Amino acid sequence: MADHNALPLVILAEKFASLPGIGMKSAQRLAYHVMSMNDEEVSEFAQALLDAKRNVRSCKCCQNLTEREICPICSDDERDHSVICVVEGPKDVTAFERTREYNGVYHVLHGLLSPMDGITPDKLRFRELLARISQGGVEEVIMATNPTVEGDATAMYAANLLKPLGVKVTRLAFGLPVGGILEYADEVTLYKALENRNEL
Repeated sequence: MADHNALPLVILAEKFASLPGIGMKSAQRLAYHVMSMNDEEVSEFAQALLDAKRNVRSCKCCQNLTEREICPICSDDERDHSVICVVEGPKDVTAFERTREYNGVYHVLHGLLSPMDGITPDKLRFRELLARISQGGVEEVIMATNPTVEGDATAMYAANLLKPLGVKVTRLAFGLPVGGILEYADEVTLYKALENRNEL
């Protein structure tokens, strides 16, 4: 923003621009919009940010984001707990839930292996996944990582960890485009990919 703008407004725009997917022009529009809001609206917006940061945590079972100790999916007795769908992040859980076709449970890794970026296995939630499998009752693990180099590497790493435990490890059949992102896939494409998954 130009030098003629008030410093707090410039800082606000820079904070918006630090969010993924928000360029400086969009950040400036958001900053100006905040200035058009009344004090109560701004206070509610700020409180929503603080509440989300303070009250949302990882589910002790699947590592998805929740405000409870165990998320609603993991605590649902009607779901098939013998099938675990492993995904990169919480947004992917939301994408699968939109299909209304998957009835198993999830495990969120919170990232993909990328040694070049310093993301090694110990930075992801593999330890928690192994702990779940060791409790017994799991028959299949579906690797639902994105069809990218990092996604494939993560799927293969997980398969090598899990196969010795006697668990069937499958990978989504990708009617999804290579390099595509699960979050943006439509429900039919995701359902078909899930239906046609292959064993690794």
